[in-house]
Amino acid sequence: MNRQYLKIVRKFYPGAYATEVAMDRLLDVVEKQLGLRPDQLMYADSICCDDVNIIQYPERAYEMLGPFKMGGLSGFPFAGIAGMNAFANHVPVDGAVVIFYAPHIGITKNGEVGEIHRIGQLTNSPCCGAAKGALDKLMANEILQDDITALDYQLNAIEQILLRNEKRIKGAENAVFEATEVMYEAIEQRINILISKTDYPCKHLIIAGGVFVNGDVDMGSYCDYRRFEYLNLETGQRSNWMIDF
Repeated sequence: MNRQYLKIVRKFYPGAYATEVAMDRLLDVVEKQLGLRPDQLMYADSICCDDVNIIQYPERAYEMLGPFKMGGLSGFPFAGIAGMNAFANHVPVDGAVVIFYAPHIGITKNGEVGEIHRIGQLTNSPCCGAAKGALDKLMANEILQDDITALDYQLNAIEQILLRNEKRIKGAENAVFEATEVMYEAIEQRINILISKTDYPCKHLIIAGGVFVNGDVDMGSYCDYRRFEYLNLETGQRSNWMIDF
């Protein structure tokens, strides 16, 4: 059944692999290129705090140090510069920093995008719920520009990101899919800024970005990598590792 489901996922995300496979490949490439073990890698992720992402998280990720959680709702790195600097100071001196970022989206076994069947529930529910809530407000023209409150700061920030891309999202064939693409770009942009403002006490920085795909309770999760990049912090040289991945 999972093979059939993977075919459904790849209709929307052609580069998707099971999260376990994707994590195995990431660690294999790092070992091949740098000769580093997982316990030499300080790992941070910027993914949504939705419980389904914890339930479906790849086990091999826990062989690394961490993960340090950068992401809040929808995977946006709300931990900011303070968070980035905090975990950067935890990296082994002979190791590397690995940063993974991704918005998430649900796809049911029937190919419905933007929802999943969760454990113990009778019906499907939105996934990512925060992004879907913001999207519903966008489609109903209920988001006001610069309307950010202290009580719902993270959701309001996501609403503003979608509002800035209103025409693109409303004009898309699949608004949920397009909103997820918008979030990926916004997360990547912010991650790049945070990296540029952080001093890492090591030589190696590995940056991976993609979309985390949640399946129904019995379908597991998948990941569509868009970026797998190495940065030598001493020389400034960048290398694209996507081909190896």
